Amino acid sequence: MKSHDKPRLLVVRLMLAAIKQIEVDERIELDDDRIIAVLDKMTKQRRESIEHFSKASRDDLIAIEEFELQIIREYLPQALSEAEINTLIEQSIEATGAASIKDMGKVIGRLRPQLQGRADMSMVSQLIKSRLVPS
Repeated sequence: MKSHDKPRLLVVRLMLAAIKQIEVDERIELDDDRIIAVLDKMTKQRRESIEHFSKASRDDLIAIEEFELQIIREYLPQALSEAEINTLIEQSIEATGAASIKDMGKVIGRLRPQLQGRADMSMVSQLIKSRLVPS
């Protein structure tokens, strides 16, 4: 606010409004894990919007979404590298004894708390599918 960066302030207010909306709707105070989940959902929405806008050749809207995505990511934990994600996936597959695609839910259920807000879960899902045998 003091730096008079209005576009950034609008994004921060957008994040606070999303958090406050859930708190009011559910009559609870969100903990850090739940706030990260809300911000992670917001990043997913921005990525999907960017994809749709790029198909429609709307560069003006893509720029806005990318800016918002950049600001939201600043408030999330540092992203994991692909090597770290692969290591966690391998450990989770071993721990759950997953052998086929049918066991994918077990693997994702174990990984979600570790990866929430730190990795793109759709990418993680693809990596898990590539390691598990189709049923």
